[in-house]
Amino acid sequence: MSGFSILLIIVVYFSFLLLISYFVGRKNTDNDAFFLGNKKSPWWVVAIGMVGSSISGVSFVSVPGMVRGIDFTYMQTVLGFFVGYLIIANVLLPLYYKLNLTSIYTYLEQRFGNHSYKTGAGFFLLSRTIGSGVRLYLVTLILQHVIFDAWHVPFVLTASVAVFLIWLYTHRSGIKTIVWTDTLQTICLISALVLLVVQVSKQLDLGFGEFFTTIAQSEHSRIFVFDDWHSKQNFFKQFFSGIFIAIVMTGLDQDMMQKNLTCKNLSDAKKNMYWYGFTFVPLNLLFLTLGAMMLMLSMKMNIVLPTSSDDILPLFATQYLGSLVTFLFVIGIIAATFASSDSALASLTTSFSVDILGVQHMEAKMAERKRKYTHIGMSVLFVLIMLVFKVLNNKSIIDAVYTIASYTYGPLLGMFAFGLFTKRQVRDRAVPYIAIASPFICYGLNQLTTLFFNYPLGYELLMINGLITFVGMWMFSNAKYKI
Repeated sequence: MSGFSILLIIVVYFSFLLLISYFVGRKNTDNDAFFLGNKKSPWWVVAIGMVGSSISGVSFVSVPGMVRGIDFTYMQTVLGFFVGYLIIANVLLPLYYKLNLTSIYTYLEQRFGNHSYKTGAGFFLLSRTIGSGVRLYLVTLILQHVIFDAWHVPFVLTASVAVFLIWLYTHRSGIKTIVWTDTLQTICLISALVLLVVQVSKQLDLGFGEFFTTIAQSEHSRIFVFDDWHSKQNFFKQFFSGIFIAIVMTGLDQDMMQKNLTCKNLSDAKKNMYWYGFTFVPLNLLFLTLGAMMLMLSMKMNIVLPTSSDDILPLFATQYLGSLVTFLFVIGIIAATFASSDSALASLTTSFSVDILGVQHMEAKMAERKRKYTHIGMSVLFVLIMLVFKVLNNKSIIDAVYTIASYTYGPLLGMFAFGLFTKRQVRDRAVPYIAIASPFICYGLNQLTTLFFNYPLGYELLMINGLITFVGMWMFSNAKYKI
């Protein structure tokens, strides 16, 4: 498939997004529409859209590649996700709806005080800005190599246009538009994934009856690991880590929760979370199935696989499986990337506007103007982050950023847990210092366990990080202390 054909696909795709944006946002462009979608979103539309938001373009290429190194054991974490989503639906969502929140971090202000509030919002802004910028960079880089390098288009232009297109269809009514555009993008993502599996199964000459048997008998079909406590793939580590990852990266994340808060009521928001969690399990199983099939195909065709597992799917999609698969691959990564990036841009705009600028206390026109400037500023920041990583051009640095981002969610877990499960009042001014110290303590602990026990901490770091924050807040709290 030529670069021009792929570019035409992208143009048509974004034309549909702009069309949806026009019809959804032509009447409501105020802050209530941008932040909460006027609380009129159908729950089933939100549920579909959240699937696309949770699967970035990086996940689209990474999860199939996992099979080569860890088989299907990632499903242990996914099962933990499902339990985490049930907890979110029954613990966090009732709290957010009871307090009628726009930004979920406002809870920290009501529970502890202004310093805790700003700390929680700050950790989210830092984590989501860098994380989303890097995800967008990695997938834009794929498009740059596939299309624009041959035309000598500079990366800065590719990055700027990508972010501009996201800004273009989200700037009018934000989350109200995104709820619907993400639904389209999720449908495109899932359709592309299913059709990719079908095309690869044809290359393997697998009929419908043989398909499931062949995957089940694959040497990579192992899901559960109960016998090795030192392994990062041990079931209990993966399962309980999955629960806490879901709680923190969905339930305590403004990006994901903002969509839930656009539902008409708590009952609809719960239904959305249940169906979203249920769908996430078979979808990830399908990603892993695609990975197993590509490994089988590489043996059949004597293909030398790249060193990086993340490069396996792009290699097959662009070189070995024909134009149709290339088309499906491009649609899949575009849908996955922009479904996660557009909601990130909207949530960052919301959090900065509400939590930092305090637009909820301003006159309506001034508040709307501040929000629009913030939206532009966040878009420019995305471009700058992408350019910085292009200059660094070091994948190990990108991996380090993801590791650092995982550390920053721990304090949020500890802060919300302390607020929900204790009646104590913390010394508000101490919270920023506790939250900043916690990741550093975790880093030191990881170095010690690696050095003395040859045991590097994995996903359990998130739970330890949250526990350290919780204990720190307990030490600076008093049952009778008043803010």
